[in-house]
Amino acid sequence: MGRQNRRRGPLVAGVVIVTIALTAVGLFWFQPWKLWQDETVREALPTTAPAPDAGAPSPSVPEEPRTVARGSLISHEHATTGTVKLIRLPDGTHTVRLEGLETSNGPDLRVWLTDAPVKEGVAGWRVFDDGKYVSLGKLKGNRGDQNYAVPAGVDPSGFSSVTIWCDRFDVSFGAARLT
Repeated sequence: MGRQNRRRGPLVAGVVIVTIALTAVGLFWFQPWKLWQDETVREALPTTAPAPDAGAPSPSVPEEPRTVARGSLISHEHATTGTVKLIRLPDGTHTVRLEGLETSNGPDLRVWLTDAPVKEGVAGWRVFDDGKYVSLGKLKGNRGDQNYAVPAGVDPSGFSSVTIWCDRFDVSFGAARLT
């Protein structure tokens, strides 16, 4: 019996080491603690003014940011609500603004401007990386009001939706059709 216990010792130690390693990898990959962490962001609407032209008279009324498209977020993989606005700033640049966002936190969440149609339910979870999309950056928080600059050289008129995209699992948490 003593010999059998000596042989099991290394096997048991190996199983324990593999179990600990797999648990560590699983925790890193899924980051389950994020489900209980909320990050609220309260950014004001960006305002920029055109660079003053030395030869032009200054306007008496400054130009205001203008909403050129909007949509309401629908839920996909996780319950998601809020409003998305595509805003043209006075300097001609565009910003995607999330207002009243409420979604789950998760690993590697991004805000994408896409040309994919917004579909309800499971059919809409994975469509956003099938076509053209531009990542506007990491989601700043899973709640609140946030701004994401559209990169220079990107024509927002070629895009019809915005998604909160989980890059780790290739799935949409929620999306809005821009109209």
